[in-house]
Amino acid sequence: MNAARCILFVLGLAAAMAASAQYQWIDRDGRRVFSDTPPPVDLPEKNLLSRPRAAASAPQRAAVAPAKAASATPAAAPQPPPKTGDAAKLKAEQEQAAAIRADNCRRATAAKAGLDSGMRLARVNEQGEREFIDDAQRDAEQQRLRQIIASECR
Repeated sequence: MNAARCILFVLGLAAAMAASAQYQWIDRDGRRVFSDTPPPVDLPEKNLLSRPRAAASAPQRAAVAPAKAASATPAAAPQPPPKTGDAAKLKAEQEQAAAIRADNCRRATAAKAGLDSGMRLARVNEQGEREFIDDAQRDAEQQRLRQIIASECR
């Protein structure tokens, strides 16, 4: 019986910790918003009611303001070299884009294999009815998949 109570207590603590990882703010319409994502950067600091304890959102919000100011300067102005944090962020974005491209490539290749198998394919039309695609639609879909494979599978 004590083991069950201990487990329930630990689960309750875990739920409370998850609930404390919430942002609270008042939006433009005056509504109170609870979210696990940070509020928009243009939100005044006075409208931010609470943030997660582990989140360092104040430095992030301060870092976004200079970025906006830098974008307002003319394009001819020299830009400082990227910082190491920017390089890491850029690398992470590139890795994420590569993963998305690989997933798109895999999906397009699988779809093309299904089309090349010669099986009859059906789609659901606007009325919710099942209709089989004809040869012209099959050729158009194969051409579209070839273009996707050419662009995503590099």
